[in-house]
Amino acid sequence: MKFAVIVFPGSNCDVDMFHAIKDELGEEVEYVWHDETDLSRFDGVLLPGGFSYGDYLRCGAIARFSNVMKEVVKAAEAGKPVLGVCNGFQILLEVGLLPGAMKRNENLKFMCRPVNLKVANNETAFTSAYQKDEVISVPIAHGEGNYYCDEETLQTLKENNQIVFTYEENPNGSLEDIAGITNERGNVLGMMPHPERAVDALLGSADGLKLFQSIVRNWRESHVTTA
Repeated sequence: MKFAVIVFPGSNCDVDMFHAIKDELGEEVEYVWHDETDLSRFDGVLLPGGFSYGDYLRCGAIARFSNVMKEVVKAAEAGKPVLGVCNGFQILLEVGLLPGAMKRNENLKFMCRPVNLKVANNETAFTSAYQKDEVISVPIAHGEGNYYCDEETLQTLKENNQIVFTYEENPNGSLEDIAGITNERGNVLGMMPHPERAVDALLGSADGLKLFQSIVRNWRESHVTTA
């Protein structure tokens, strides 16, 4: 399986994401600059964290107009797995691939520490390697991770089982403790915590590695046939 790690001016977690895929997962991966106009050679797309375009205007608001985002949308519409982490999640919200919006953390401070997440839905392409309600340790690093949506959208998220990760102890004020959601189709995931920073015990946790393993396993089940 071949992954694209999208790099925007201001991305700072692209190297972490690349390492997770190449060195820990053992799959193919390339850095892809934000002005790329063709992602057809990739099987999956990863939008890393950071401060794209300095987070001017609003987090992800400028990045969503980059040339590459048209291709990210195409990849999502084609059913390819698309993962947005932290700023990547914010960009997915801005471009409309996921519903809702991000507000400043409730305490108005940037937070960087490990948190416990509950796997609310383990029946997605991103979470099949986990157990339902499994608690995992993954770090956060954000100032605007307070997820919000209106009541109608929240009801839809619940009915379609799109809430994938929730915080055990909500660090930022996110509605319903939401830490990660998918689109209705289930092939686009946005989450604020950083699974790519939890792929080896030396980092304090290897719990994030199962997320990437889930993506590969799902892709192989869909694309690899045996005689």
